[in-house]
Amino acid sequence: MFIRTQTNAKRTYLLLVENQRVDGRIQQRVLARLGRLDELRTSGELDRLLASLGRFSEKLAVLGAHAEGGAVTVGARIIGPGLIFERLWQELGIDRVLAELAGERRFGFSLERAVFVTVLHRLFAPGSDRAAGKWKQSYAIAQAESLELHQFYRAMGWLGEPLIAAEAHSASMPRTRKDLIEERLFDQRRDLFSALDIVFFDTTSIYFEGEGGETLGQYGHSKDHRPDLKQMVVGVVVDNAGRPIMSELWPGNTADVTSLVPIVDRLRGYFKVNEVCIVADRGMISAAAIGEVKQRGWKYILGVRMRRFKEAHEAVLARAGRYEEVYPKRDDTKAPAPLKVKEVWVADRRYVVCLNEDQATKDRHDREAIVASLKAALKAGDKQLIGNRGYRKYVKATGSRFAIDEDKVRAEARFDGKWVLTTNTDLAARELALKYKQLWLVEAIFRTAKSQLDTRPIFHKCDDTIRGHVFCSFLALLLRVELEERLARRDWKLEWADIVQDLDRLQEIDLNVNGKAYTLRTEVKGSVGKVFQACGVALPPTVRQQ
Repeated sequence: MFIRTQTNAKRTYLLLVENQRVDGRIQQRVLARLGRLDELRTSGELDRLLASLGRFSEKLAVLGAHAEGGAVTVGARIIGPGLIFERLWQELGIDRVLAELAGERRFGFSLERAVFVTVLHRLFAPGSDRAAGKWKQSYAIAQAESLELHQFYRAMGWLGEPLIAAEAHSASMPRTRKDLIEERLFDQRRDLFSALDIVFFDTTSIYFEGEGGETLGQYGHSKDHRPDLKQMVVGVVVDNAGRPIMSELWPGNTADVTSLVPIVDRLRGYFKVNEVCIVADRGMISAAAIGEVKQRGWKYILGVRMRRFKEAHEAVLARAGRYEEVYPKRDDTKAPAPLKVKEVWVADRRYVVCLNEDQATKDRHDREAIVASLKAALKAGDKQLIGNRGYRKYVKATGSRFAIDEDKVRAEARFDGKWVLTTNTDLAARELALKYKQLWLVEAIFRTAKSQLDTRPIFHKCDDTIRGHVFCSFLALLLRVELEERLARRDWKLEWADIVQDLDRLQEIDLNVNGKAYTLRTEVKGSVGKVFQACGVALPPTVRQQ
């Protein structure tokens, strides 16, 4: 049975009807005519009728009592984050790995729960472990109510604790328990068809508000432009699907080339990867890095700094040759702005020049706009140039004045829409270009990692607890990538900020109505429905009696 309207002569009536099957067809039968809609509204009869019917529905009675203030709110908690990431945590097997490794120790509390709370805190409100202890009080997280601050510290120390009688990866990289966790997690998802022949490696720096532990905090080249503070270097390796594989920490004065060697050694030694091809951006290309990679016989696809590397702009870009068009799929010839590549050999060194004509057009227009603005600035006086790096790129000194350097403008045009790769692999030029383009997708993951690994402020004083603190950020990145991958399978493109905000608004409220206890779930809004579907998690009922 249900209510429907019927309009006759510009008057609308309410009817109580039911559906019934007659000779195989659905027909409606009018059970009662309730009256004119406008008169029922004016007299208040409609509201009284609905309220009277609502008394026989427990769900509507609870909702109505809550809306009218007739219910006593006993408590409220946020349930979205715990429900979603608990499922991913279990399906990735992180809980099992932690339980197995912690089984040999008697902590007197659930270490696995302490780690999970810390990881969840990184995803929704990055901060210190001290803050995580207070943050969890507003969230529904299974078996986490009794955790105390010192237990979070013990869990972090256990994660970053060096293994007894274990070989270090290098002088600054002791082998720790978090390494075992990474390796076991990788083994769980590895099968006969998974190949780890291409890996992407990048580093970022994180500065300390304090001293930075016993050895990790050192002064070095700061990517955060804070050379006045001690920092550490965090490296992450992901596969060509964007899944994080492993992480590592070094003192803040460690160079990228120094960090690359032990990373590859660990991939081969502990992840049982026979052949590794390192794909890295222009920041990794240096004489020391290339020399080390060649000496060890590793495969590599590395970006070249065209403007700084003399051989690149004098020999490689100057070499004539015919470009080959490259499409993401060989038969997808209708794709817009196909990439163009050509192979160049300089002695025994192989290069691939890549050209994107759309990007070349943009670079040309950007440069023309800068030069036009520069001409206007020069007319206003040389002081307009101070502090403008874009202007300084195209000016030269003429006595006590500045002028546009036309040679620099023409030289810069050679780089429009281009980048150069160097490699020692046998892959075709088109395959090299496509593999390197994957690095751009992975760099988006690293931008995610930067925000996820932004663990400041770090109050820990020991290297062990600092390693554990940062490793929880790595696990948070692992969960985030897993969720985004599940959404992508359904072609759902959701902003991470929206996901966090919407899940954070899903709550359960405990009510007391007429001496009975009920739990009321708040309305599902925004991206919540899609996130729950992608993870295979059922939403709790709107109202349930305790």
